Amino acid sequence: MRRERPRVVIVGGGFGGLTAAQALDGAAVDVTLVDKTNYHLFQPLLYQVAIAGLSPAEIASPIRGILAGQSNARVLLGEVSGVDFDGRCVELATGDVLDYDYLVLAAGARTSYFGHDGWEKSAPSLKTLEDALEIRRRVLLAFERAEAIDDPRERSRLLTFVVIGGGPTGIELAGSIAELSRFVLAQDFRSIDPREAKVILLEAGPRILASYPESLAGRAIEQLAELGVEVRTGSRVTAIDEHGVELIGDSADDVPGLGAGRDTVRVFADTVVWGAGVRAAPLGEALGVPLDRSGRVQVEPDTSLPGHPEVFCIGDMAHLEQDGAPLPGVSPVAMQQARYVAKIIERESKLDDDRTPTERKPFRYFDKGTMATIGRSRAIAEARGIHMSGFLAWLAWLFVHIWYLIGFRNRFVVLFTWAWSYFSYRRGARLITATGWAPTDERAPSAEPVPSRREGARARSRARPPPRAATPA
Repeated sequence: MRRERPRVVIVGGGFGGLTAAQALDGAAVDVTLVDKTNYHLFQPLLYQVAIAGLSPAEIASPIRGILAGQSNARVLLGEVSGVDFDGRCVELATGDVLDYDYLVLAAGARTSYFGHDGWEKSAPSLKTLEDALEIRRRVLLAFERAEAIDDPRERSRLLTFVVIGGGPTGIELAGSIAELSRFVLAQDFRSIDPREAKVILLEAGPRILASYPESLAGRAIEQLAELGVEVRTGSRVTAIDEHGVELIGDSADDVPGLGAGRDTVRVFADTVVWGAGVRAAPLGEALGVPLDRSGRVQVEPDTSLPGHPEVFCIGDMAHLEQDGAPLPGVSPVAMQQARYVAKIIERESKLDDDRTPTERKPFRYFDKGTMATIGRSRAIAEARGIHMSGFLAWLAWLFVHIWYLIGFRNRFVVLFTWAWSYFSYRRGARLITATGWAPTDERAPSAEPVPSRREGARARSRARPPPRAATPA
């Protein structure tokens, strides 16, 4: 007989990790969930924070609070640096170790700049709360600065917003920025008309929403056009800096408001947002196991690591094919995998040491459909072969996302906030805050002394460049 209860270590407090911990409630195991933040983030609504629709607390909830009533679970704040498979222990960045009988790796994904990590400084992505607050700060500051500038060419640059990537994140951001400028901020300024802001969505592929049916992608383009978003497919970005982006592609010649170069075309824009690619969390690279091109761990049909049946990898970290194609990196996949793994652990934990576990059935994902929102009353959705767009799809999207929010308070607050925004076009989260954001590995505080107000004003006056003649009107 077993002398001790099996120890289950879960790495990551996202959809996969948190669902796995909750699914083991009442099981005869001891669960330890490790995450580098103390909150669970509802990432599908992160863009709402970025465009001032919601505040951070409305889409995040403390992990300890969520699991407070689960007696067999504890939460540790920490970052996992590696795994010792032979010793069956997890190594933390602090040097501490956690022993396990079962290990669930659900560390999620990070943004991929396709080898151009230097672009992050000029084009933040949307994966964390810090990223969302930084995007919100940049978008709102662009309007504030345009209000204080008389040069029409500089205003044009400040009021041009570029979103790179035609996936769900890209269209959500592009549509929301356009909606913010045309409705929410329309009456807030006196020297500028926010409705004149330009929002350009760039996609390197032949069409946006490549994983969606082509008919829905077409409806998305129509709804984006209704908001004034310029969608440019076949446009590959070659450079990003503080002045805008450079691109090459089929649509470069007919993009209004662009300045032509020798081999590339430049889009002059003060705000650039990246939503083009993701890569699995760096923990996968430290495991010493086979990875795919996106850094995801290639797992067995039961989501376990080859040669290590006690170690599971789920969600965005895992590469698992079904019907000849890899499963998408979306929250329903992670949550279904988490419940599947929890059942395996609970079943096998009841066995004596001298009893052989039964053969595990392969994991099978049940696709309930996909959806993406574009703006107020604008969305697309597909479920079981049924296609929806417009207001009906938006209502379906609203219901699904409210339903999966953690905690009743979050559901109530978000629903009330959205209802108020819907009928009034007012947003209460339009605050410009200093987030301390910086590109990865550059987030240390500055040690330079802070100049006085007068010294700072003189320095800004000396450093202010003359208007750029090449900036388009």
